[in-house]
Amino acid sequence: MKKTLSRWLVDIWYKDPFIGVWLMPLGFLFSDFVKFRKFLYRIGVLKKHTLPVPVIVIGNITVGGTGKTPLIIWLAELLKNEGFKPGIISRGYGGQAEIWPQWVVADSTAENVGDEALLIARQTGCPMAVSPIRADAAKLLLERSDCNVILSDDGLQHYALNRDIEIAVIDGERRFGNGYCLPAGPLREPIERLQSVDFVVVNGEKSEDNEFSMKITGNTAVNLANGDQKSLQEFNATGCHALAGIGNPDRFFKLLESAGLNCKTHSFQDHYKFRHSDISFPGSAPVLMTEKDAVKCMAFAGDQHWYIPVKAVPEAGFSEHLLSLLREKMNK
Repeated sequence: MKKTLSRWLVDIWYKDPFIGVWLMPLGFLFSDFVKFRKFLYRIGVLKKHTLPVPVIVIGNITVGGTGKTPLIIWLAELLKNEGFKPGIISRGYGGQAEIWPQWVVADSTAENVGDEALLIARQTGCPMAVSPIRADAAKLLLERSDCNVILSDDGLQHYALNRDIEIAVIDGERRFGNGYCLPAGPLREPIERLQSVDFVVVNGEKSEDNEFSMKITGNTAVNLANGDQKSLQEFNATGCHALAGIGNPDRFFKLLESAGLNCKTHSFQDHYKFRHSDISFPGSAPVLMTEKDAVKCMAFAGDQHWYIPVKAVPEAGFSEHLLSLLREKMNK
């Protein structure tokens, strides 16, 4: 039911020109609520937490995947290479831990801390903590590590945590859909929210002068069972199954299609908890999935299961502007 509902909403937001209009009054109510809540934080009715180190928030203003996870991984590597000591916090969406905050390491489980958090921790090797209350995650991070800058995975709308730099990530293909706020459209906040962020990064082709473009690349498949690696082109000669439980599965499927693969696609809702039956298909055709999905399938995957690691490649100039602003914030 959830899977069907999410697809129905996506069709309304990005394809249907009529139903969204009928839902516009609800979208206006949601927009007004968002603005009022932000106002309460601004005047101090709702409490804000300020940390002793700079906080960089990487988020989006739309529901669904935009590519922020690969960007966070890229940012962590950039900061480490520049001599910073980054730590990472996240909500831990999908995690079922009974106690929060949770410390995230490479051998944590997606069931406890969430799939995205586990993927980020494994890819970056940075200290990481998760909690629905991000200030609590940050407090644990500062207690257990010597990080001097914090990356917040998502949280653009989490105004309880003060931030020094905001980065909004946009899906270059879908942009803002019909431009309405939830539930009439995909927006978590009105589009004008982008006027107050420090950087707008577009996953794909940019369309505004103040935007930075970013490409997501991936041309290698890694076997879940034995770690073997193959180029995607080696799968051209055989039919494949491709599955994705991410915010925008079509983006992953298009990546495979651009590499010349002929795959039967299987979409699941974001953060879906996979079972063995979900990734098992008749025959011996390879099954390709995202790395985010793979962290939840390792325990029951076989030799036919492969994941595709991807990397973010922002346009030249973005890193220079970001590092300049960060150093300016740290020197104040």
